[in-house]
Amino acid sequence: MSRFITFEGLDGSGKSTHLRRVAAQLAARGIPHLVTHEPGGTPLGEALRGLLKGERYGVCDGFVELLLVFASRRQHLRTVIEPALARGETVLCDRFTDSTFAYQGAGRGVPNESIAALDELATGGRRPDRTLLFDLSPEAARERGAGRRRRRGERLDRFDAEQLAFYERVRAGFLALARTEPERFRVLDASGPAGATAALVEAALADLWPGGGE
Repeated sequence: MSRFITFEGLDGSGKSTHLRRVAAQLAARGIPHLVTHEPGGTPLGEALRGLLKGERYGVCDGFVELLLVFASRRQHLRTVIEPALARGETVLCDRFTDSTFAYQGAGRGVPNESIAALDELATGGRRPDRTLLFDLSPEAARERGAGRRRRRGERLDRFDAEQLAFYERVRAGFLALARTEPERFRVLDASGPAGATAALVEAALADLWPGGGE
């Protein structure tokens, strides 16, 4: 049976690392699956991702970000995610609409009603079967993510450069979403070592297929 599973959280929370770990487990067990990400996942989406995260075109507000994200998402859903699910594959996606409510909604202040209306238009309100939320303080996430990139001398994007207060709002937005849909979300404490978080991931997915996270 196909499943649509999303991995959410702040950059630096470990969501992408654990997505790859789950993909390796599925591959070892012969379970057909697709790994993808947002924003992006298609050639058009990657171009829009560059516009969203880059600084070349100056400052843009939350509504401009919202339109770019949903243009990317509709293309991604229509040409990648839904076809894979129709083929019976499990889709592992790094971010989906929950990130929009957290970043553009809680972070930028775009009203949830506006996000929900555009979501209905672009995706029909499509929701994952299971969402893993990797919860981590903004300070720890920055140290693991943007802080590490700074130490390597890498260029930071617009979101990396945001203040901690922005990420406090984003984190609060994610946790508020999880409280409204406890049957879909699994909130995982990502503050410990990777092995401890991996055990939480396995437990959070154990009911979705025979053998779960083994």
